[in-house]
Amino acid sequence: MGKSHPNPIVWIYVALTLFVVLLLSFAPTHHHLRPHRRLKLRSSFAPRGDGGGGGGGHQVPFDPLIADIERRREDREWERAHYNFSHGGGGGGEGDAAPGMESQPEWEEFMDAEDYINDEDRFNVTRRIEELFPKVDVAPADGAITAEELTEWNLAQAQREVMHRTQRDLELHDKNRDGFISFAEYEPPSWAHTFHENNTTNDGMGWWKETHFNASDVDGDGLLNLTEFNDFLHPADSANPKIIHWLCQEEIRERDQDKDGKLNFQEFFNGLFSLVRAHDEVETTSHETDSSGEAPAKKLFSQLDKDKDGLLSADELKPVIGNIHPSEHYYAKQQADYVLSQADTDKDGRLSLKEMIENPYVFYSSIFAEDDYGYHDEFR
Repeated sequence: MGKSHPNPIVWIYVALTLFVVLLLSFAPTHHHLRPHRRLKLRSSFAPRGDGGGGGGGHQVPFDPLIADIERRREDREWERAHYNFSHGGGGGGEGDAAPGMESQPEWEEFMDAEDYINDEDRFNVTRRIEELFPKVDVAPADGAITAEELTEWNLAQAQREVMHRTQRDLELHDKNRDGFISFAEYEPPSWAHTFHENNTTNDGMGWWKETHFNASDVDGDGLLNLTEFNDFLHPADSANPKIIHWLCQEEIRERDQDKDGKLNFQEFFNGLFSLVRAHDEVETTSHETDSSGEAPAKKLFSQLDKDKDGLLSADELKPVIGNIHPSEHYYAKQQADYVLSQADTDKDGRLSLKEMIENPYVFYSSIFAEDDYGYHDEFR
């Protein structure tokens, strides 16, 4: 009796099955809510001399856990950058340790932070959003996040980062380790020295001068505590009337061509109006425009010139100083408005938990690295 041969149709089915299995084996793996995306930490460290307390950019992570990881990395970079400064290069002497060089808590449970945040078992984006949602939804806690609530959340994160950097700078400059900064102790950034060396006039730059220091010294004791030093480094975010007045005076001093202590229209138009308009679009109508573009500037100048003397004083400049020097609140609101424009899918002006979970990349946009398609990067 001869051997039986399988039906050719059976062979065809077997071949098709193997082909389908082969195709599936090469199909891309889709991770939960994050296909083809990998979270990458920002490099937010800026070396000394940036004109402020250090750190680059205005966007801060939505997630405090990410912010903490980035701060730890930034601190290590800061320690390396400032070690020589504190060892005879302007700092505390031969035997002093660089500020912050004491042992830091390490993320010992993983070799690299980016491996950690891309491990779904240890850093699950959906779970993080679920945990953070009630912390943002507080005014009122009604199951929806408004632009105002998100702005306040962003602002709180930003203020925490700014104060952390200010504390670090205070440690750097506090030569006698008393927790305060005297004017003699503070060493201006290198770019300020370069500016003064290249400036042929005597008035030079007011930033980092004693007038700046004294305006920040609220109690007038000749020393800056942490809050006062933060105002000194970040005057745009200060609530101190003296520092705001100094900031207005500084704007006038830098642009006052005829040295009368005030700004005439041309000094305002040539030096400040573009800055004001860049951060707060001045309303214009067709009949207000002209070839020179001066009409909207004249309208604003007239509104600011309260005593109608044709000049702007420091006090009259105060209503727009926040446009010239945007505060952290301005950037926090920008960030919140952008997030709502991207994640508010039903366009009701609020974010539900469902909308946030379905659009996680918007909240982590500053640290998302795309493998094979474009993405929003407005705030990087």
